[in-house]
Amino acid sequence: MLLLQSLLPGQEFDDEIAREFGGGAPGMDFLGVPFIDPQSLWTTLIRFMFNFLVCWAIIHFFYYRKANRKDYYFTFIMFAVVIFLIISLMENMKMNIAYALGLFAIFGMIRYRTETIKIREMTYLFVVMGLSIVNGMALSTSYLELLLVNLLVVLIIWLLDGTKMLKHTATKIILYDRIENTKHGREDNLKADLVERTGLNISKVEVGHIDYLRDVAFVKVYYEPIDGEVNTIDTITKLKNFEE
Repeated sequence: MLLLQSLLPGQEFDDEIAREFGGGAPGMDFLGVPFIDPQSLWTTLIRFMFNFLVCWAIIHFFYYRKANRKDYYFTFIMFAVVIFLIISLMENMKMNIAYALGLFAIFGMIRYRTETIKIREMTYLFVVMGLSIVNGMALSTSYLELLLVNLLVVLIIWLLDGTKMLKHTATKIILYDRIENTKHGREDNLKADLVERTGLNISKVEVGHIDYLRDVAFVKVYYEPIDGEVNTIDTITKLKNFEE
């Protein structure tokens, strides 16, 4: 490079073109791959921390505050980290939108074998995945625009899940032993008895399977959860489900 510049004074050389044809400073790359690209490194780190903080805030202050599930907390964080890094590194290799959507679809179809993911967990998983993909691919988007997009998602989650705007109604399946109250026309007696025995603020009761041989029936109650807490075993009716 120095020899060429001395032979052709006054000529400007592009380092990228020189590197493509084997030029550049010795020891700065190996097999055509640079050891360090400061601009790309700082861009990736800044966007990674931004995506991590946004996803962590959503999971910690909105999801975990109600669900109190450390297993999903860990899962959502790792999804956010890994998906962002995959998308970010592939974007550096000029990955087109078709590959990104394909990757999104693959992760979207993941279903854990040990436990069926409930709709609330699936929603937060979708949000974390979507934000990580957007933050990882939007390299040409301004920081202000990217900040506004993420703030809009956080604002909508806060309005719908972090406030009293939408009142959450929980359900519980109960094996009920006073079968005489399940008769048509005795709905008020059934509801009053369940309120007295459970202490829940029950708004609606549905009668399901009735076993006249054992004088029991399955009833489904709708109630307002205490402090907005989400109960993860409300609908479990078999002992083996507790052992999974």
